[in-house]
Formats: sequence, structure tokens, C-alpha cells
Amino acid sequence: MMVGERKTRGPIVTGLVALLALIWVFPLFWAVLNSFRDYGYTSSNGYLSFGGWTFDNYQEAWERGNLGKHFVNSVLITVPAVVVTLFLASLVAFVLARFSYRFNLALLGVFLAANLLPPQALLVPVFRLYRMIPLPEFMSDTEQMLGSFWGLIAINVAFQLGFCTFVLSNYMKTLPHELYESAQLDGASVWRQYWQLTMPLVRPALAALATLETTWIYNEFFWATVLLQDGDKYPITSALNRLRGQFFVDYNLLAAGSVLVALPVLIVFFLLQKQFVSGLTLGSTKG
Repeated sequence: MMVGERKTRGPIVTGLVALLALIWVFPLFWAVLNSFRDYGYTSSNGYLSFGGWTFDNYQEAWERGNLGKHFVNSVLITVPAVVVTLFLASLVAFVLARFSYRFNLALLGVFLAANLLPPQALLVPVFRLYRMIPLPEFMSDTEQMLGSFWGLIAINVAFQLGFCTFVLSNYMKTLPHELYESAQLDGASVWRQYWQLTMPLVRPALAALATLETTWIYNEFFWATVLLQDGDKYPITSALNRLRGQFFVDYNLLAAGSVLVALPVLIVFFLLQKQFVSGLTLGSTKG
């Protein structure tokens, strides 16, 4: 490639990337902007007008949507689901990466199968299954998996386990095999090889997956609406329905509620940003 071609392509690529970034960010910017505007002003002057600034939308969204309670529900669902998913995925990934069995690929395919099916295809069998599985009263006030946090946590783990297993197994395969040979010579058991040797080395990958899984499970809407049924148990994303009026929708109020809902995920991402980036790039120069 000639030097002149490189100089020409540089500004073009930069311009295209900047345009795509602008297109991607504009809806978020527009939602945040209108969340600080009064609905009466925008209904009279249009959304392309400028003015009608207020902070009342955030207070009303928080109180009307009861977002504090539903945020606690989201924490009770998201944190256990993410922890259990990563723990189980790391166990399976360690077996797939460390040991060579004839059914390794088949086992990985089984774990990935859940990601290939749309949730709607499993709605009826999962609903009927949850209705037949009993739970003690101290675990569920419905005494069933249906309508309990346990059922929603289980379905999230089932759907996310395959992806996490696939990613972690690929990361673990990049670790030098000599490390495990040395550990075996030192008398380390399989559990010690997993817990004390492998897990510290895949922390960047775990951090990246934790960020992604927190975002996906926290924002999950379909299964929460179907399986919980009780509005007081809904996570915070499903609670946004309370901000919709019977005859019209105050989109400024809904935008304020959406911003409040998105803030915890943004905080998690910025806190784990360094680990997230290093987790995505780990192993990219190997092989």
C-alpha cells in the first residue's frame, strides 16, 4: 500500500467511525436531554424546541415507579445469577480446556445450545415446568418456582452459561500447559489447579464477563415479566411499565426513568472498564 493511500484512508476511516459513534450516541443524548424537559412544554412546542427545563421528571419517575424497591429486586436477581453463572462456567471451562475427552466438543455444544434458541420458543414448556416444581414457603410465597426469584435466577443462569463457558474455555486454553505439569509434580490436586492456579490467571476474562453478564441480566425483561407475574417482584426494567399512562405516554418521564435504570449498569462498566478492556484483548496476540 502506498503512503499516499494510507494518508487518504486515515481521515476517511476516522470520519466514518466518528459518524457511526454519533449515530450510536445520539438516541442516548436525546433521551437524557428530554428527561430534563417538561411534558407540557414539549407537547405545546414540539420536541425540536429548546426549553421547559425541569428536574421533576426524575423525582416523579422514582416515586411513581417505586424504583428503589424494584432496584433491590434487580440486585437480588442479578448478583446471584452472575456469580453462579461465572462459577459454573469456570468449572466446565476448566474441564474442557484442561482435559481431553472425546465428548468435549459435544459437551460444549450442549452448553451453547441454549443461546441458539429464542426465549419465546421455550416459553410454554418452561412456564408449565415452573408451575409443577414445588418450593418451600420460606423460599417462595407461591410455593412454586413460578413467581419466585429462584426461577428467574435459574433461567438466566441456563441461558448465559453456554456463552460464558465458551469464552472462558478459550481463555484457559491459552495458558501454558507447563504450568499444570509443574503443579502436578508439586502434588497439586485438580481442585487446587483450578482454584489457585487457573482462576487467578483468568481474572481479566472473568471481569469482562461479569460486566457483560451484569448488563444482560440486569436489563432482562422477557423472562422477568413472564415468570414473576407479581408486579411487586418485578426488576427495575420491568417496573418502567408503571410510568406508562392509560391513555397517553409521557416520554419525558419515561426517559428520566430509563436514565435512572441505566445508571447502575454504567457505574459497573466504568468501575470495571480497565479489566473489561484487558479481558477482551487477553490472548489476542497469542497463537
